[in-house]
Amino acid sequence: MKSKTNLEYTDRFISSILNETKSIAMIGLSSSWNRPSYFVAKYLIDRGYTIYPINPKESGKKILGQKVYSNIKEIKDKIDMVDVFRKSSDIDKISDDIITSNPKFIWLQIGVINKKLANKAANKNILIVMNRCPKIEYSRLSGELGWGGINSGNIINKRRIIKPIIN
Repeated sequence: MKSKTNLEYTDRFISSILNETKSIAMIGLSSSWNRPSYFVAKYLIDRGYTIYPINPKESGKKILGQKVYSNIKEIKDKIDMVDVFRKSSDIDKISDDIITSNPKFIWLQIGVINKKLANKAANKNILIVMNRCPKIEYSRLSGELGWGGINSGNIINKRRIIKPIIN
């Protein structure tokens, strides 16, 4: 798979990332239950992903039962994905740390686009997704979201594990 520096991603590309990912460092994860980052983290934990919260203001505490780190450099475990809940203008300040952590994937949330980071990631063969939410994509591709906002065309009544879509 080639790195994506445009903002068009196939379902196959997104589902392959969600399937290969087991551990996610979430930069900007809030301890506030009503923040989008909290919803996303809770959803992904419930789907079996290991979450590493990164929030300097909450460092040393726990969010959703997970130890909070002040920065990504503190995490000693291998990280598959870095999911960033920071505004586009803040990405340049943390991009080197993200690249140095050597994840397989970088995911920038809805509204977050940073071409400099995309180019750095491409140079290190790290796949990147920008302006998307893994919770929404997982829900859409698994059929969980269905009529609740985005009709995936899948009708199921049981939780499914995401599998790559063959185009």
